[in-house]
Amino acid sequence: MTTVSERSLGKPRSVAIAFVSALLTACAVGPEYRSPPPVDTGSGWTEPVTGASAPADLARWWSALGDPVLERLIDTALTENLDLRQAASRIDEARALRDRVAGNQVPVVAAGASVNRRRQSENGPLPIGAIPGLDATQTIYDTGFDAAWELDLFGANRRALEGASARLQATEVEAQGVRMRIVAEVARAWFSAVGAGHELRAQQATVATLQETLDLVRRRATLGDASMADVDAADAQRAAAEAALPDIQARRRAAVLGLGVLLGASPERELALLDVAPSSLILLALPVGERADVLRRRPDVLAAERRVAASTADVGVATAELFPKLSISLGGGFQALDAGDWFESSSTRASILPLISWRLFDGGRVRAEIRAREAAERQAALAYEHAVLAALGETERALGDYRASLDTLARRLAALGASQRSHGHASARFAAGDIARVEWLAAERLLHEAEISAVRARTAAAVQMVALYKALGGGWDAPAATANAARPTETRLAMDSTVGDPT
Repeated sequence: MTTVSERSLGKPRSVAIAFVSALLTACAVGPEYRSPPPVDTGSGWTEPVTGASAPADLARWWSALGDPVLERLIDTALTENLDLRQAASRIDEARALRDRVAGNQVPVVAAGASVNRRRQSENGPLPIGAIPGLDATQTIYDTGFDAAWELDLFGANRRALEGASARLQATEVEAQGVRMRIVAEVARAWFSAVGAGHELRAQQATVATLQETLDLVRRRATLGDASMADVDAADAQRAAAEAALPDIQARRRAAVLGLGVLLGASPERELALLDVAPSSLILLALPVGERADVLRRRPDVLAAERRVAASTADVGVATAELFPKLSISLGGGFQALDAGDWFESSSTRASILPLISWRLFDGGRVRAEIRAREAAERQAALAYEHAVLAALGETERALGDYRASLDTLARRLAALGASQRSHGHASARFAAGDIARVEWLAAERLLHEAEISAVRARTAAAVQMVALYKALGGGWDAPAATANAARPTETRLAMDSTVGDPT
């Protein structure tokens, strides 16, 4: 038969057991992050892309150009560039911060030992002088350990670790974005230097042709076949063409100096490239793919998504402050007044202190922090949406610019072909004696001018090609998650088959 006292004690005991069980089985509070907010990416590219192709490797897109100098420059930059080395240090910092948060999930254990020689007052609160056999001067030998552990009942540490891990991933992806930018800058600088080299050669040929024309007109003026006005006009053309040389040389030198800095060295490191004959500028057809491909490859989009995940975890960390905390402290060791008794079994000491704390009133600070974290989560979601739309906009612009540059190049090459044919006709007529040399020189000047225009168009197209590769997310290895995603049909940007070497 159960007595009244047993029934009265049983109810609070069962409540306590139920309360402790609820604490121990509680899960992480706050929202669970599953996927980024949906963003309408449209139905497809506004620029037409034709011709299906197998998935291409965008990680080292420059290797398809077959330019050993560009290969060397980019490989060196990826090793020595100072921006990339800073990005690597930021990854190390983020990883250390993540590891520090992960350490909160395990107990903190400290060990120590001490020998304390002290004298207490005989007239103090403890009347040592009146206690027989108790010396006022004592030596206390103490050694032991202390351990403290706060149980993660409501997932505060778990959420904090989720947030720190997401921020580490965002930092890693942002570092890949730096890599992608450095690759593009090196390629752009090299293409600018190569294009300027071809342009310089064509301009020098133009100046030589105009100088020969001027000499011929001067001789004719001496013989009375030409006026001084003709001489001055020929001289003006030659001077104008010659005046363009310093600008081309300066642009070429500036591009090479920029390469030195991109390679993490002094600007003059690659000046020897000015003495090397410029290589051909190769243009590639690009695997544009679907819009979803771009979003899976763009580091800025991937980093923004990881920051949404981190902000979501921060809401959970703040929410956990609404609930009780359970911590356990343990201590143990040996303590004695005589060194010989230090490690005797009778000298052992031990303590255990479970503690439950609960913020019952704090003036609304916890709930205000939750609202602040929720607002930060909304900002991160909006930043992700902005990153997606900005990436699509940049890619659309780059796609249109590259297509326009290819169209311009095709037209310039058509004009160059017409000039070459016209020059051939003039050469034949000059050889047959049907036209004067000055007329043949005029046809040659027009040919050189067409060559210059074609070189500039090809250089612009090469620079736009780099911009499109960068916009597509080329220049780094996409994370493994993208490889496991559905592979949409990729397409290749059509190029006119007449695009060739203008020089």
